[in-house]
Amino acid sequence: MSDKIELVAEHRTDLGKGASRRLRKSGLIPAIIYGADAEPVAITLEHDKFLHSLENEAIYTQIIALKVGKDKKEDVILRDLQRHPFKNRVLHADFQRIDKKKMLHVTVPIHFVNEENCYGVKMQGGLLNRLVNEVEIMCLPGNLPEYLELDVADLKLEESLHLSDITLPEGVQIVALTHGEDHDTGVAAVHKTRESKTDEDTEAEEAAAEEEGGEE
Repeated sequence: MSDKIELVAEHRTDLGKGASRRLRKSGLIPAIIYGADAEPVAITLEHDKFLHSLENEAIYTQIIALKVGKDKKEDVILRDLQRHPFKNRVLHADFQRIDKKKMLHVTVPIHFVNEENCYGVKMQGGLLNRLVNEVEIMCLPGNLPEYLELDVADLKLEESLHLSDITLPEGVQIVALTHGEDHDTGVAAVHKTRESKTDEDTEAEEAAAEEEGGEE
């Protein structure tokens, strides 16, 4: 788990669409904090500082220390972002308070380790396909990882790795796997590239194509 990210906000009393437009024109983002059996709190964030914070991948999965005005910091996670359809601007943000005793459901990225040393690619001329780039996990806030790792070093041609092959930190579960083995989907696989196909492969493909053509 990485160092806690810190953000600073201010209370917002001027509500409504018109007020939100005025805030955005002045370089602020309307946002809200909710959850943990407490009243929602409307806040504002400085747009450019917040946009810069979003360049850190961890902000989407890690606990954030959010200070509002002179109040003490609250532990929250970023639950939703509304972005401008074509400009590099954030229009609204939702933050959820954290209860340290309650399980979190969070989607975290998968980092693929040893891609450059993948046996099926390096020794067998295959191509590594990332089938999944993120996964939903459940854990207590204190066990929340920034990301999960999957080592693909030993992955061979025409083999695949699944969710169950991901090494999980203590106290972390993959939500899909709690629903049974049928949900153990593939995460990465190595397949032949066109250049790595053998003459037999090519001949088989050509024969199949001729058979299909003859059936017309």
